[in-house]
Amino acid sequence: MTDEEKAKAIRLARAIASDISLYNEAKIVQGIEHDNLFTILQDEIQEGRDLYRSRVSAEVFQTTNYFDRAIVDIVVAKKGHIKSKIW
Repeated sequence: MTDEEKAKAIRLARAIASDISLYNEAKIVQGIEHDNLFTILQDEIQEGRDLYRSRVSAEVFQTTNYFDRAIVDIVVAKKGHIKSKIW
């Protein structure tokens, strides 16, 4: 995997996670408040993962976790201000 492939994969993963966050704010708030975020966003995350898989090489998809990291960094960590018993 080249550095360019790696950088593109990271950017793509973060862009997809940003879209998930932008278009599903209410679901994210509800999921964090009720500690079922990944259940509520299951379809959106799977759709994003499928898109990511279709746009990166098999090697990148199988050997990295850029998409999962982006979900945590963008969808979860940036919502730390939401009141929840999970933090």
